[in-house]
Amino acid sequence: MAEGKFDLLLKGGRVIDPANKINGLCDVGIANGKIAKVEADIAAEEADHVVDVSDLIVTPGLIDIHIHAYFTRASGEGLFSSSLNPDAHFPHSGVTTCVDTGTAGCEEIAHFRQTVMEQAKTRVLAYVNISAPGMGAPEQDIRTFDVDGAAKAALEHSEVVVGIKTAHYWTSAPFDDMHPPWESVEKAVEAGDGCGMPVMVDFWPRPERPYPALILEKLRPGDIHTHVYARQFPVVDDNGNVQPYMFEARQRGIWFDLGHGAASFWYRNGARAIANGFAPDSISTDLHMGNIAGTVFSMQDTMSKCLAMGMTLEDVIYRSTATPARAIGRPELGTLSVGAEADIAVLALETGNFSFQDCGYTRIDTDQRLICRLTIRNGQIIFDRDARTVPHWEDAPPEYWPVTETPVRVPRLWRA
Repeated sequence: MAEGKFDLLLKGGRVIDPANKINGLCDVGIANGKIAKVEADIAAEEADHVVDVSDLIVTPGLIDIHIHAYFTRASGEGLFSSSLNPDAHFPHSGVTTCVDTGTAGCEEIAHFRQTVMEQAKTRVLAYVNISAPGMGAPEQDIRTFDVDGAAKAALEHSEVVVGIKTAHYWTSAPFDDMHPPWESVEKAVEAGDGCGMPVMVDFWPRPERPYPALILEKLRPGDIHTHVYARQFPVVDDNGNVQPYMFEARQRGIWFDLGHGAASFWYRNGARAIANGFAPDSISTDLHMGNIAGTVFSMQDTMSKCLAMGMTLEDVIYRSTATPARAIGRPELGTLSVGAEADIAVLALETGNFSFQDCGYTRIDTDQRLICRLTIRNGQIIFDRDARTVPHWEDAPPEYWPVTETPVRVPRLWRA
């Protein structure tokens, strides 16, 4: 970077930064991996590299707080092998921060950190599973629950751990004689108390553990219920109205995350809830190899479904940036504040005729969708769908061309 200049300038875009209440035409200057200036009409001469984004939307890097990105070492029945490579799947959808939801327990979190989190360009954080082996061993077995181990692991790895995850504890078989109905939730909350972090709950209600009791009695303010629009949750009544206890739980501080997943997002709940004033607190995908080819596909598809259900563009971006940052206790993320790490998504809002499927094999039709065009992580471009950041080949300066058998010389100080 020339002295006094920005490394990179995004020019002419519509900046939507809900954390700072910005929604309008602005330029964004980046220097040394940080947001340096957000103002209207910054002179192009102030930057070493200028990218024209005049037809696009510039937002903070998106935050997906429910994904799976760890291939657990744990052996035995139930080995979880559907995790994905974060750098292969998230930059193309504008996601710069993702949170693995309990694939690793206290026995696995150090290995997860070393082999995935510290290797990825995408920022990868995690919830520690209350089951010590995580999802690599049968989570139904309460003998694997380790309150002290989970809390200790969360504190030891607090730079990358944001909370505790309940085990998948849907049915009592084959451990009928040793399955107290609230064991997974209560142990996770106990571990959350031990480390001072929130709990994310994946839950299946049964007569002995009703859903209202979960959100009104068992969870603490700041705890997160994911999969809020799944078929099993009585979010709306028979007339399509949101149940009063949903608003009561939100008032007491319970967080409701979308968590799309392969089987956990139904329009018949979500569309009715949103129409009655109950949007999700955060939008997330529960993305893994089992649903990346459908019905989830990407963060952009999930956001577009929320648009189709009646949420505004500004609210969809808000609940994909600022609110998930708050949910995981990382308010420095999800913002374009000057001095913040330069994580940025550049999106197109396309118009046309589009349809999106939910997990109940129904669809919603809409006339708009979001598509990611450019992703910047820590000031470096990691995804450029339209080649906006490079010159036309006929206009390229000489240094772009190879002169010997050595690799092509390209100025890449601002690229990952």
